[in-house]
Amino acid sequence: MSDSNTTDFTNPSTFILLGIPGLEAAHVWISIPFCTIYIIAILGNFTILFIVKTELSLHGPMNYFLCMLAITDLVLCTCTIPKTLSIFWFNSREVDFSACLTQMFFIHCFFAIESGIFMAMAFDRYVAICDPLRHSIILRNPMVANIGLAVVLRGCILVLPCPLLARQLPYCRTSIIPHSCCEHIAVVSLACADIRINIYYGLFMAILVISLDVVFIAVSYIQILRAVFRLPTKDARLKTFGTCGSHLCAILAFYIPGLFSVLTYRFGHNVPLHFHVLFMNVCLLVPPMLNPIIFGVRTKQIRDRLLRLFTHKET
Repeated sequence: MSDSNTTDFTNPSTFILLGIPGLEAAHVWISIPFCTIYIIAILGNFTILFIVKTELSLHGPMNYFLCMLAITDLVLCTCTIPKTLSIFWFNSREVDFSACLTQMFFIHCFFAIESGIFMAMAFDRYVAICDPLRHSIILRNPMVANIGLAVVLRGCILVLPCPLLARQLPYCRTSIIPHSCCEHIAVVSLACADIRINIYYGLFMAILVISLDVVFIAVSYIQILRAVFRLPTKDARLKTFGTCGSHLCAILAFYIPGLFSVLTYRFGHNVPLHFHVLFMNVCLLVPPMLNPIIFGVRTKQIRDRLLRLFTHKET
C-alpha cells in the first residue's frame, strides 16, 4: 500500500497551475489586457498570412519568412494564453502531466524557431543589399523551404531533451506549479532529485540559441551597413537601409524582453515571483502582437494591400 502511494505521488497524473502567484485577486483584471493582446495577435498574424497568400507580388523570400514568423507567433501565444485565461476566468488550474510536458516543449521550441526565423530574415536582407543581382538565384523557393525546415529541426532537436529529462524526475514534493504555464524551470523545481543537469541544459540551450542567432544577425547587419555607406547619395542610403527597419524593430521587440526574462529567471533570485510570471507572459504575448503591426505598417506592399482590402469593403 505504501509503495503504491509513493509511486502515484512520484509520478503525478496532474499538476496544478497557480496562475500569477500573489496576484490571484487581480486575475480577472489582468485577463483583460491579456485577452485583448491575444485577440490582436491572432487577427494580425492571420491577416499577414491572408495578404501574402492572396497578393502574388508578395510571393518572395522575405514574405515567406514573414509567414513562417506569423505561424510561429500563432503557435507560441496559443499554446499558453488560452490555458492562462481559463485559470483567470474559470479557475481551471489542473493540467495533465503529459500535456504539461507538451506545453513545455512547444513554448521553448517555438521560441527557438522564432529566433531562427529572425536569423533567416537577416540573411535575406544581407543577400538583398550586399549581393542584389544574385538574390533571386540564391534564395529560390527550395532554398527558403530548406532554411525553414532547418530552423524547425534545430528548435525541435535542441528543446526535446528538456521534457524528456523532466519526465524522468521523481515529483514527490508537491504538484503545485507557481506559474501560469508549464515553464521548464518552474516544473523541474518541483522534483525531489538533483536537477542541476536540467538547469544547466536549459541555460546552455537558451544561451546557445540566443548567442548564435544574435551574432549571426549582428554580422549580417555589419556587412549591410558597410554596403549601405558605400552608396553615393544620402537618399539611396536611407532608402536601402529603410528596407531593414521593420526587421530591426521586430528583433529588438523579441530579443530584449526574452533575454531579460532568461537572465532574471536564472539569476534574479531577489525578484518577486509574480514579476517573473508576468514578464514571461509579456514575452509570449507582446512580440506576436507587435510583429504583424510592425511589418504591416513598415512594409509598403503589405500596407497598400491592406488599405485596398478595407477600401474595397467600404465601397
